[in-house]
Amino acid sequence: MDGAATFPDVTLSILAGGRGARLGGVTKGLLTVDGRTVLERLLELAPRFGDVLLVSNAPEPYVRFGVRTVADAVPGKGAPGGVHAALGAARTPWVFTVACDMPFVTEAAARVVLDARAEDVDAVCFEREGRWEPLLAVYRAELVARWGEALTEEPSMRQVLSRFRTRTLPEAALRTVDPRLRALANVNTPEDLARYGVGLPRP
Repeated sequence: MDGAATFPDVTLSILAGGRGARLGGVTKGLLTVDGRTVLERLLELAPRFGDVLLVSNAPEPYVRFGVRTVADAVPGKGAPGGVHAALGAARTPWVFTVACDMPFVTEAAARVVLDARAEDVDAVCFEREGRWEPLLAVYRAELVARWGEALTEEPSMRQVLSRFRTRTLPEAALRTVDPRLRALANVNTPEDLARYGVGLPRP
């Protein structure tokens, strides 16, 4: 790497809010692939961004990574609450979000999303099989106040995004750099561990 941020106006925000209940309550950011934690793999993207941020309500397992960490401002709202926390803590105009259980996000996949930003767009995400993929996405930080208002209604991510000028990208746009759509893979179950070659955190 040349040391220059490719996206100096964007914060890389890693959401580590899930409890990993279906995996026995593990710390999902510490799942491993090829001997490295998922968080370490995601942090490889950090030099390309103007800032980096971890959203976690239980930050202790992540202290050793030295990443600025914030908790949900509105607890108990799941992924919508995690994105809201990231928007509120961002020091840049845009926030690129990924989940801590997505081991295969690459710079190329991120670039597809980030290059789709425009003046008349508030958010960009992929759409796959009719579903929006809001945790490989980019958002304007200035949405934070209206996003917070939406949280009073226990919304889904799609319901929140429907309030804004959201651009959805077809999965074909991602396949150009990621033919198997691995960047969208997330690890939630023991079956996912086997499917993606992911190991449980070391004791």
